[in-house]
Amino acid sequence: MTTPLFGFSSRVRGYAGIFVVTLASVLLPALAGAQMRLDVSGVGATQYPIAIANFVSDGRAATDVAAVVRSDLSRSGAFRMIELPGTLADTGTVDYAQVRARGADAVLGGSIARLADGRYDIRYRLTDVVRQNSLGGEAVTAAEEDLRFAAHRIADFVFEKLTGEKGIFSTRVAYVSRQDKRYRLNVADWDGENVQVSLASPEPIISPSWSPDGKRLAYVSFESGKPVVYTHALGSGKRTVVANFRGSNSAPAWSPDGTRLAVALTRDGLSQIHVIASDGSGTPRRLVSSGGIDTEPFFSPDGQHLYFTSDRGGSPQIYRVSVTGGDPTRVTFGSSYNSSPRVSPDGKMLAFVTRRDGRYLVAVKDLGGDGREEVLSDGGREEAPSFAPNGRWVMYATKSGGRDLLMAVSVDGRVRQRMSSNAGDIREPTWSPYAR
Repeated sequence: MTTPLFGFSSRVRGYAGIFVVTLASVLLPALAGAQMRLDVSGVGATQYPIAIANFVSDGRAATDVAAVVRSDLSRSGAFRMIELPGTLADTGTVDYAQVRARGADAVLGGSIARLADGRYDIRYRLTDVVRQNSLGGEAVTAAEEDLRFAAHRIADFVFEKLTGEKGIFSTRVAYVSRQDKRYRLNVADWDGENVQVSLASPEPIISPSWSPDGKRLAYVSFESGKPVVYTHALGSGKRTVVANFRGSNSAPAWSPDGTRLAVALTRDGLSQIHVIASDGSGTPRRLVSSGGIDTEPFFSPDGQHLYFTSDRGGSPQIYRVSVTGGDPTRVTFGSSYNSSPRVSPDGKMLAFVTRRDGRYLVAVKDLGGDGREEVLSDGGREEAPSFAPNGRWVMYATKSGGRDLLMAVSVDGRVRQRMSSNAGDIREPTWSPYAR
């Protein structure tokens, strides 16, 4: 990972001179031998005590669904796991006195059985032990390879029922890994499991960005000897060149409706913000003009504004401009260096990289109210922040012990997750939206 500087050049300084490419196949199977490690520290301001009982099972499922649910909820920092002996089916009778005596306020029970076609029937029910009533449940059918995803969906159900907020356990994270001078664009579950390689190349891949429907990624690839913006359909592997103009094409960001990409182009000289159709058709529309470098665009959730980084005032700062053009408004003031804007899905917070005392840190800013800023990270070599789709977490890349890795921190700073890989350095994280 390079030290965060300003704009596009900071991400590619170490990549010069590597311009011969043979592109590997797309939609490769799970990365052989790749394992992610997720370490969690801290707890939420409040922790809900819950028991996740062992599901009644015929013993043929390769994945322990209840164990995955426990892991998801525990790692969120919002729950305290209460052990419960034995099994509990979704239709089983809850021993309220026993569960309460162990300290749980809710209990999840379920069953899993293999069907004749090889799929699995999973049933579960969540019970409020205090009020002694059901909070609901479902019956789902999943293939063997989808059992972890089904477990993540169950954890989402529990999280939303007990906190009132949507869970993020069935979301995914895209990131770039580098090992032995080979780059991979990977997609993994939120907890780093089930790693899939979407693209592999001997040339750098940077700036991945999810489409609003979660079915495509935009990114920058150097395979042609210079930075070019592509979109990539994850289901089919189809790749589309969106921006391949003279000079640099970088920093793609999707519009909320998925029809456009904001990109930074140097076709007219210095890097400037343009908007282009996401299928690459038509002519890019230059949004703003300045005598400085404009880069790292990001759409507001309502699609009415773009946030971007610019040194037009003498040092890198974050600005906002209407998608129809006009004069940009400066947004950040707390440091002489602020870059990499990312807006939370509800539009209320801005995550960005700020330089404080010579260290590059991730901070969040309240976009309404008093405009308060709070530094979330402490590593000092951070870059590429990305909000979780519920706006409660920020993931970013950092460096520790000579390795590039990913960190996620809750927006209140209480819970941290460190994600590392035995498959080399990992960087450039971007958190998926909710599946549509």
